[in-house]
Amino acid sequence: MAARLLSLVAVHAVLVAGAVFMLLPFVWMLITSVKPPAEIFTAQISLWPKNFYGVENYTFALSQAPLLRFALNGLILCFGILAVQLLVAIPCAYALAKLNFPGRNVVFVLVLLGLCIPVQVPAMPLYIALAELGLLNTYFSMMAPFFLSVFAIFLLRQFFRSFPDDIIHAARLDGVSEFEIVWRIVTPSAWPAIAAFSVFSAVAHWNDLYWPLIVISDAKMAPPPLGMMFFADAETGSNYGALTAAATVLTAPLVIAFLIARRRFIDGVTMTGVK
Repeated sequence: MAARLLSLVAVHAVLVAGAVFMLLPFVWMLITSVKPPAEIFTAQISLWPKNFYGVENYTFALSQAPLLRFALNGLILCFGILAVQLLVAIPCAYALAKLNFPGRNVVFVLVLLGLCIPVQVPAMPLYIALAELGLLNTYFSMMAPFFLSVFAIFLLRQFFRSFPDDIIHAARLDGVSEFEIVWRIVTPSAWPAIAAFSVFSAVAHWNDLYWPLIVISDAKMAPPPLGMMFFADAETGSNYGALTAAATVLTAPLVIAFLIARRRFIDGVTMTGVK
């Protein structure tokens, strides 16, 4: 009994230490965002500023750059990409998991190989195509390379494999079409996996700087990371209090979304692939 209790204490201590290590940058960002410039570079480390300067830092950040527009661009970008990714990935994953057709295993291998191709590989031809079509500096130009997500296909395929075949056969006997089976029967059971993938997708594209930096030159169209770069270069200089205040504003929607979806996210990660 004592050994088991000691083991539990040790495990929880390691988990708490890991959580503190992961949260420390966010806590430091919040603390710095409410400090006056004179206290940011002092030799003494304090968890709370002697003089609260949060109103000034946040007011300066919001007045000097369209931070809310950057956040709105990020929301449009993430929701647009996620919607198309799910519309494409769910039928593909269902076909790979539940339909028998020649070459199914070959297609699945190609999906796995697709996971090895980074966005930098097709970047040049995609940029040339978008430039020729006059689509640079648009939401579509930021979304287009990510409409097909092989990771989503893989994740949902693993989840769909655990769905009972008897229910699908019974639906077919009742005259239900494959389209209705996918969207009305199978997909509602996959909400944990969909939520898990949604978190992965939102985090990846909210924080993406590489592709928007290539196709966006108009600051009004910038997503959060690119907007922060424009803001840091043009407005703040060495005003790190305002920089961290801006970073807090642009990080808040992502943190709130994760806190709302955390239970579904954990369920999706733990249930995917379990039969």
